[in-house]
Amino acid sequence: MIPKTLEEIANYIVSDGKGILAADESTGTIEKRFRSINVESTEDNRRKYREMLFRSPVMAEAIGGVILFDETLRQKSSDGGYLRNVILDHGSLPGIKVDQGVKELEVGCDEKITIGLDGLHERCQEYEKLGAKFTKWRAVINVSDEIPSDNCISENMKALAEYALIAQQNNMVPIVEPEVIMDGSHSVERCHEVTNQTLLVLFEMLDKKNVNIKGTLLKPNMVLSGTENKYQATIDEVAEKTLQCLKSSVPDELPGIVFLSGGQSDLDATAHLDAMNKIGGFKWKLSFSYGRALQQAALKTWAGEDDNLEAAQEAFSHRAIMNMKAAQGQWNKSLEG
Repeated sequence: MIPKTLEEIANYIVSDGKGILAADESTGTIEKRFRSINVESTEDNRRKYREMLFRSPVMAEAIGGVILFDETLRQKSSDGGYLRNVILDHGSLPGIKVDQGVKELEVGCDEKITIGLDGLHERCQEYEKLGAKFTKWRAVINVSDEIPSDNCISENMKALAEYALIAQQNNMVPIVEPEVIMDGSHSVERCHEVTNQTLLVLFEMLDKKNVNIKGTLLKPNMVLSGTENKYQATIDEVAEKTLQCLKSSVPDELPGIVFLSGGQSDLDATAHLDAMNKIGGFKWKLSFSYGRALQQAALKTWAGEDDNLEAAQEAFSHRAIMNMKAAQGQWNKSLEG
């Protein structure tokens, strides 16, 4: 039974430890990933790779939704049906990335603004007819001692709220993704400060637009040390600081928080999620919406060879199960084998 209402869809995606497979890499990004395994990024290779993931037996158990790129939502599968129907047949829901990337907030500055509001209503109308059940929009917040400015946060959160309302008007759940970027030398405390401010402004803007929070999902970063900071916060510190941040800014009625992995290693992304769920004490579901951290092992195993499809599915299934367990606070390192 496919969920129908916004609230049913949002709750289904994060039910029973399920999370999201982020397979919405742009053409340029997937080309980089394929280059790392010496595979040409043709439409057929992209289809073959993603279809391999979508047909994995683990989908019904661990993946509640799949974020797609425009090409993939329209693409045919190897048997002549649509890839979006392969996802549905495997017990998951197809979704779609609807933002159109970022540009400089002002000429020559390090701050970004996400674009894509022009024509968004019409695109969402089409995506809903094509079978998308949810949508995603990413805002990029860079961090240093000087940035982000209040204006950068405000403009990006305003756009996220505007997008969320348009998605809901078209019967699709909005995933709001305010990503505080981990690149930089900032401390974990600075990341906490910026993430907290960003989320407080986001939910203020969503409230102003009368967005139905019960039919919305949040895709935030975890509170991490900047990649170039010599002190890297421990697993427990990341879990504690992230939860502290979320509890002070996210309303209880939100059905779920699905973290982005943001360049973390596969194991770190799983361990951090598990540590938070072991601490507990929150009303929302705390799960995952990972791209690389779910796909990397499968991509390397596949390496563009048909003979490797089954082994690649096993690699993907393992990571998906590990993250499902983490979303229930039931993971430990010994399960990694």
